[in-house]
Amino acid sequence: MLKFVDAFMGGIAKSIGMPTDPLKLFLTFLLSYPLCAVLKRLPDSKLIYKQLFCLSVSTFYLLGIFSLWDGLKTLLISSLGTYTLAKYVKSPLMPWVVFLFLMGHLTINHVNRYFNPLWESQVDITGAQMVLVMKLSAFGWNVHDGRRPAAELSSIQKDRALPTLPPIIDYLTYVFFFPSLLVGPSFDYAEFRRWLDFSMFDVESTASQPMNGKLRKVRKRKIPRSGRVAARKALEGVFWIGLWIGLGTFLSPKYILSNEFRTRSFLFRIFYLWPLGFYYRLKYYGAWSLSEGACILSGLSYNGVDPATNKRKWDRVKNIDPYRFETGQNTYTLLETWNMNTNKWLKTYVYLRVTPKGKKPGFNSTFITFLTSAFWHGVSPGYYLTFVTGAFMQSSGRAARRYIRPFFLTSDLSQGGPYKTYYDVLTYVGTQLTMAYAVQPFILLTFNDSMRAWRAVYFYIHVGLFTMTVIFSAKPVKKQIEAKLSARTQTASKLEQLRFEIETARAKRAPSELGGGPAFEGDLHEPSLGIPDGDVEESVEAIQMDLAELRSDLEQFRRRTSMAAGDARKRGSNRKV
Repeated sequence: MLKFVDAFMGGIAKSIGMPTDPLKLFLTFLLSYPLCAVLKRLPDSKLIYKQLFCLSVSTFYLLGIFSLWDGLKTLLISSLGTYTLAKYVKSPLMPWVVFLFLMGHLTINHVNRYFNPLWESQVDITGAQMVLVMKLSAFGWNVHDGRRPAAELSSIQKDRALPTLPPIIDYLTYVFFFPSLLVGPSFDYAEFRRWLDFSMFDVESTASQPMNGKLRKVRKRKIPRSGRVAARKALEGVFWIGLWIGLGTFLSPKYILSNEFRTRSFLFRIFYLWPLGFYYRLKYYGAWSLSEGACILSGLSYNGVDPATNKRKWDRVKNIDPYRFETGQNTYTLLETWNMNTNKWLKTYVYLRVTPKGKKPGFNSTFITFLTSAFWHGVSPGYYLTFVTGAFMQSSGRAARRYIRPFFLTSDLSQGGPYKTYYDVLTYVGTQLTMAYAVQPFILLTFNDSMRAWRAVYFYIHVGLFTMTVIFSAKPVKKQIEAKLSARTQTASKLEQLRFEIETARAKRAPSELGGGPAFEGDLHEPSLGIPDGDVEESVEAIQMDLAELRSDLEQFRRRTSMAAGDARKRGSNRKV
């Protein structure tokens, strides 16, 4: 690090009682805003200026602020290795070779960090490398899709496909795009290229700025103004960081490992984990909000114009939705609103890619996806304890929605019943407590500390998840529930009508085939990770699919009972004869 910068940051860190490296990271977030303001004002006709500017700023961040000389070498090995493989390996296995190369390189660094741990709060290159793994593995698939017939590609694959390998300078600018270099967000090369050549903004629509009583049209090949939106996102990030610093004096993961914690009441212990989990998330809220704001200011986050409000959208690379996460009533909502671009990467470039052609994703696809996510995060036992627990959380959540939730709906399952509010409150508290319990190993990392933390609350979430799994796996229990639900549902004609409504809703949400213009996030839909969606208010389509599956089970139950009744009548007739 430059000596004068080091001395300046060290003095500030000492005065506020904050570690130096997190303060340096915060500095890079803030510096990105004025630098992005310069970036978007460089001559549109001189792309080389933008490219050299991005490369210079990223180099300054890595070397001038953090002195990560080995880190720069690590990023160059991953990026140049990927480019070489994409260029010279023509086999259909090329994207898998790229993926294994990137994950192998990342795992080496994870293992090295595990056996040579850093001092607390020290910043190293693995965070930036994790972001790069997402970007470059996607790049390998995009190049591969560019070599395939268009008829074999989905809408999103067509949109992101790269028929030709980009110039090396463009590629390195994508790799070292400074607003997202250290903590993300990740994005595909096709999106970055549209930002670089301004084709992202080639839309004929109206924006929200009035001119002479009329709405002014969006100018072509010109990055729209985004200063106010970026400023709001920056203030949001600063707020989260400030709250994280403030709560750090009251909440600590070390406390849950202490003997004093074990002397407190059981209710205190389980509810202490809730704000502690919130405290863990605050630094991620702050970092991701600040980096997203810089991407907004640069123009990369532009996502078209909302036809309903006629206003520009700036959520292309949105990575976190704190409000939806903190108010989520089910595991799916929490996963979908946390590290959102990583979820997109896992869905698009792992989950769907490991599924054999012509088959639907199943258990193997889900298992490989979870394994990839775990290895991507690191090799510490705590990550795997959290992910395994998360798998049981999803399974139990689905069982609750299928077999418990319908009792709190009206008989036709179309809307909430008189006690639905109680169900919502219970699922909210239960989901948040479960997540607070599950994330402790993710922070504590070691197996012994994780077990000590869970032992302090008697593994109560694991006991509950295991109990739910056993109960809802028992056929007699399932039959009784299905019988009761069958009695509450409407006639078969009503079911057919609802099924038609479900198919209509699905058709409206089907991805469209994109043709010559730039694509916007939200126009391209890919299936989720095989995880049932959340509450009606949060994911209508997924709940409808769950209800359709439930109705199918009920119809099968009706057929079985009808056949049994018919057999009984036949036996009675035979006895009479």
